[in-house]
Amino acid sequence: MISLDTLESLRDFDTALLANTLEYISTVPAHDFYMGGSIHSWTPEIGPIVGLAQTCKIDTSSPGGGNEMDLYFEQLDRIHALPVPTIWVVETVGSRPEHECVTGDGMAKTLFAAGCLGVITNGYCRDLIGCQSVPFAVHCRGTIAHHGAIRVKQTATPVEIGGLTVASMDIIHADREGIIKIPPESAQTLVDRAPQMRAFEHDAHVIMRRTDISPTEKRTRVDELLRVRYGFDAGSHRCQQS
Repeated sequence: MISLDTLESLRDFDTALLANTLEYISTVPAHDFYMGGSIHSWTPEIGPIVGLAQTCKIDTSSPGGGNEMDLYFEQLDRIHALPVPTIWVVETVGSRPEHECVTGDGMAKTLFAAGCLGVITNGYCRDLIGCQSVPFAVHCRGTIAHHGAIRVKQTATPVEIGGLTVASMDIIHADREGIIKIPPESAQTLVDRAPQMRAFEHDAHVIMRRTDISPTEKRTRVDELLRVRYGFDAGSHRCQQS
């Protein structure tokens, strides 16, 4: 299991910077580690959260029936027993997707007290001011006023959210920029190399802003800066934005 120190160190960096760094240090293709833009941060002031995914499939929208919460409380017990922070990653599976309300500030308090830093879901959430005060980070499609019966269908099974498959115990990093899944074999290298990526981007942007050299010359200087000063292999980078 990843150490608490490594998770806390990853919180020092924004998600976009870590994604850029992963492009150079990991063989996992980008489409397998970043979540789509339909999932937004609704509590951006909280800043980055990093933790191990605890996955869940839930139905809060289908008519009829009653609450089915046993699996949820069993999952809370597992979260509470873990020695590192977690993130609740929830796929909604009800019959009315536009009516799915995954959490409010009451559940947020219970989850946070158990050791969960926030929720990521393809559904909706409510009570954002209350969640912010916990502080419990909320990443979802939007806000909604209410829900039907809450039926927790599965826990600890892979979920699909924002075009990304997430399994329990995956390392998740999320902030106002978006959400990524960090390959476990790359986590410590990411901690070690992210400061160099941050420094490279600062120096590269100084070059990009200059008006006295041509775009072609900028490209050459930035590439040299990347390879020589900061030791990143430009040939391993699969995209060219920084």
